[in-house]
Amino acid sequence: MTDTAFALLKPQLDNADGVALWIADENLLNQASKVNPAITVISNRFDLCQQLESAGWQSQFSDFDFSPYADHSVDNIIYRVSKEKPVVHHIINQAIRVLKPGGTLALAGLKNEGIKTYLDKAKKLFAGQMEASKSDKNTWMGILQSPGSAATELLDDQDYCRLRDVASDDHLSYISKPGVYGWNKIDKGSALLISALPQFIASLASPPKSLLDLGCGYGYLALNGASLGCLVTATDNNAGALLACTENFRQQQIDGHIIAADCAEGIDQRFPLILCNPPFHQGFSIEGDMTDRFLKAAHRHLQPDGIACFVVNLHIPLERKAKKLFSTIEVIADNGSFKLIRLAQPH
Repeated sequence: MTDTAFALLKPQLDNADGVALWIADENLLNQASKVNPAITVISNRFDLCQQLESAGWQSQFSDFDFSPYADHSVDNIIYRVSKEKPVVHHIINQAIRVLKPGGTLALAGLKNEGIKTYLDKAKKLFAGQMEASKSDKNTWMGILQSPGSAATELLDDQDYCRLRDVASDDHLSYISKPGVYGWNKIDKGSALLISALPQFIASLASPPKSLLDLGCGYGYLALNGASLGCLVTATDNNAGALLACTENFRQQQIDGHIIAADCAEGIDQRFPLILCNPPFHQGFSIEGDMTDRFLKAAHRHLQPDGIACFVVNLHIPLERKAKKLFSTIEVIADNGSFKLIRLAQPH
């Protein structure tokens, strides 16, 4: 399905020259455009970087890190707005810093995503230089021209780049940052899974020697799973999540590996224990197949005698979806909001 906001930006992608940056996130998965060799893609999504590189684009996987670009060194930036406000503010702030005098920021999105507010804020930051257009009443784009001077007051990006303490419990404290899903709290579903971990692993013949945190975020499940004394592998698609998880491992002295991967693609190892709180949102959309993808990854990476521990919202039909992959499917608890499901005997 074509994203109407991305469609507005396509001419900008096709015609950009000089030093040009395309800022891309999960909202642009499977959105195609002809390769422009002048453009470097900056994306916080590992799978999107791989997808674009295989199509011939130059890409950089990072948490929207603009530090390689000096002040006033970029001619064009193209950006379809993200879901999280701090991310959008961070990118607009960086655009005013790195764009040359007269350089342009093309910014597009939908009305219900706040694009009109973002354009109003950006116009003020860019000293009023903006050419606005729309493809329908809900889809807007603004092309802003840099005045070439530093902004006196930047947008509030919640200090986007800074890792900081965000939560703690009786056992650990946790570091995270804006741009990571559920970044400033302990996820209630994940906490429920960890509270039931002894019940989950009771069926194992022996204590697990390794575990996989599938979609680790800032690392809550991995950090708590490490108390079992096993080697921990944590994997995620999001660059910010990997940065936060790495810092949490460092501070808590966790023996493990943190790997950038899309649903553990490229990881060959099988594990006796898998922990997973799968996402069901992708950008602005709710993706029905996200649960299927994480189930398939668990099936691919679970040892024959291992268990996979899932926590999902009650409305997710994980039990039905898991039937074609696992012989043992057991709901071990639900609290009215989340349910805990133990999967075993992959077939």
